[in-house]
Amino acid sequence: MTKTNSIIFYFIIVLELILIKIQLSDGSELIIRRPRANLTHVPKDLPLATTTLDISQNNISVLQASDIVLLSKLRVLMMSYNRLQCLDMGVFQFNTELEYLDLSHNELRVISCHSAVNFKHLDLSFNAFDALPICKEFGNMSQLEFLGLSGTKVQNSSVQPITHLNISKVLLVLGDAYGEKEDPGSLQHVSTRSLHIVFPVKREFRFILDVSVSTVINLELSNIECVLEDECYYFLKALSKLEKNEKLSNLTLNNIETSWNSFMGILQCVWHTPVKYFSISNMKLHGQLKQRDFDYSNTSLKALSIYQVVSNAFSLSQNYLYSIFSNMNIQNFTVSGTRMLHVLCPSKVSPFLHLDFTDNLLTDLVFEDCRNLTELRTLGLQKNQLKKLEKIILMSAEMTSLQKLDISQNSLSYGEGEGLCAWTESLLVLNLSSNMLTDSVFRCLPPKVKVLDLHNNRIMSIPKDVTHLQALQELNVASNSLTDLPGCEGFSSLSVLVIEHNLVSYPSADFFQSCQKIRSITAGNNPFRCTCELREFVKNIGRLSEVVEGWPDSYTCDSPESAKGTLLQDFHMSALSCDTVLLIVTIGVTLLLLAAIVAFLCLRFDLPWYLRMAFQWTQTRHRARNIPIEELQRNFQFHAFISYSGHDSTWVKNELLPNLEKDDIRVCLHERNFVPGKSIVENIIHFIEKSYKSIFVLSPHFIQSEWCHYELCFAHHNLFHEGSDNLILILLEPIPQYSIPSNYHKLKTLMAQRTYLEWPTEKSKHGLFWANLRAAINVKLVNQAETTCHIQR
Repeated sequence: MTKTNSIIFYFIIVLELILIKIQLSDGSELIIRRPRANLTHVPKDLPLATTTLDISQNNISVLQASDIVLLSKLRVLMMSYNRLQCLDMGVFQFNTELEYLDLSHNELRVISCHSAVNFKHLDLSFNAFDALPICKEFGNMSQLEFLGLSGTKVQNSSVQPITHLNISKVLLVLGDAYGEKEDPGSLQHVSTRSLHIVFPVKREFRFILDVSVSTVINLELSNIECVLEDECYYFLKALSKLEKNEKLSNLTLNNIETSWNSFMGILQCVWHTPVKYFSISNMKLHGQLKQRDFDYSNTSLKALSIYQVVSNAFSLSQNYLYSIFSNMNIQNFTVSGTRMLHVLCPSKVSPFLHLDFTDNLLTDLVFEDCRNLTELRTLGLQKNQLKKLEKIILMSAEMTSLQKLDISQNSLSYGEGEGLCAWTESLLVLNLSSNMLTDSVFRCLPPKVKVLDLHNNRIMSIPKDVTHLQALQELNVASNSLTDLPGCEGFSSLSVLVIEHNLVSYPSADFFQSCQKIRSITAGNNPFRCTCELREFVKNIGRLSEVVEGWPDSYTCDSPESAKGTLLQDFHMSALSCDTVLLIVTIGVTLLLLAAIVAFLCLRFDLPWYLRMAFQWTQTRHRARNIPIEELQRNFQFHAFISYSGHDSTWVKNELLPNLEKDDIRVCLHERNFVPGKSIVENIIHFIEKSYKSIFVLSPHFIQSEWCHYELCFAHHNLFHEGSDNLILILLEPIPQYSIPSNYHKLKTLMAQRTYLEWPTEKSKHGLFWANLRAAINVKLVNQAETTCHIQR
């Protein structure tokens, strides 16, 4: 019954996997990364379409089939740096597409292989295996390209299952207890192109393992410790066996601690092997160095690289060491991170093609007056103690084949009067970045340089009269203090420009016109000032966005404050706001159009008349508020005294009186109020003084009346002379100036200086006329006993 249930269970699992595979057959990638998540087990909520799962650097101690059985598309599983102690390869039997498995840096001790997936990458290194974890099923992994192993016992029998496989790289980590029972030839039948062996840490190298595997092209050995002379015997013996490996091309030693004499012995030993490229990194040296001849003959070595060396020797024969290095008959030599103080010039013409002395303590005296580096093509002196550029210029003058020079990250400076500009004419690539150079550096640069890196210096401007850089194709002046883009007048071949992180606020709008060959420009992260001056540049850069690196995200406004942070592509200013002439013309045309409209309205709707009436009403109300109400009520009996010609009496009686008296306005009429027995002049003077206002109805008849000339002469003279504000002029009909008599000169002045009410002929305007007139004379009077009075002349 149990067997039947198991069959049913597996049948269901297989059926589910088939259905899932049909649903997920679109070939899409789904990568799930959960490293350093404090996981204690494989997550249960993983998507079924997961193709890559990274759960490294957690606390997972068990891996079961149920954890990953439904992940039928899984191709990559990374579980390094967990706490797995045992592994059954059968957990992967349903993950048929799994090809990359990393279980390194766990606590694996036991592995069972009832079945195995055909992996391409299998890493079981840095675990706690005793014997090598190689199952016979591993022999079926025909696609295996990388195999990582670890163990304390390496026996020939343990590697037999994989001897027929051609594995690209094998990583073998030897446990701390390795060496008790060694099988020296255990690796001889392994077929691999790259072999990396990690020896136990802090163990004297007394191993007899033969590392000269015949198929190996790249050999890497880590954790070599042989401080004493006799201890290095074993290691030197192991290296000497490499002479028989004719395929060996690359040899790398990592984390090595030895003596100076042993180091020279290692170097001499490798010199006579088939190794072409020899690299040493992270080396600690002890003791003193004994002088002895170095045999440069019969070597296949082309490149020697030494990185990160620490020495506890306070006194050392440096000239001997430097002479050994300088006279090597190889093409490439690198010494980096060693605090080397000096390099000697080779004693004869050197075959050096590439020298790299990065991150040392070399000074301006390096290769001074050295004429034996005529074959040198590449020289790296970055991160040293170089200070004067003119010294480097003189140094390069003797290197007639030099094409690439890197002197970045020093303290170089250059003054205009520093002597002859004697760069070697062969130099094509020059890196002067991260120094203390100013604008003057452009006065002395290699004439044929094609790639020039000057970023992170103190350059404020590029001289416009630079004419000797016609071959320059790439220029990097990022992280300086430039305020504008350089034109291409002096760089006719310029195609790549990097000028980001400068002080460019107003880039020249004609940059793209002068630089027709530009195919890449990086000008972002500058403090662009988004005003009219930037408008043309934004237009050009937007049109050529395919050559603008970092567009649009790195190009933002820095000022004004209202636009700060705005992308340049979102910055817009109209042509009208940026063109003064166009703005003036537009304003002028607008004003002319407005004036035409106003003129049309004035002619069509008689607008000036309405404006004058409104102004009169406002002025009248203002004057009325300025006169104390008690004075008005005490002195005046009438609101208005009216003076008019008899020919205009019809208008006065039919229009004027009815429209005033209906609002309780008292008008003085001579028929009702003149005192009998008194002369007309006396009555006129009396009632003018008792009236708040005096209204004169002006017309051609008024100024032609004899009565006006003689009988009202005194009243007019008195009234006009005092300049009283109680005078209201109503122009009933137009009066030509020439028709006014000369003795009415005050009337002429009043008509020229005072605003008068003009009787409108259109009936629609009568309402506003009467409203203005009533407003001018409408005050509250105390005396109600007097009757209305008017005088006719």
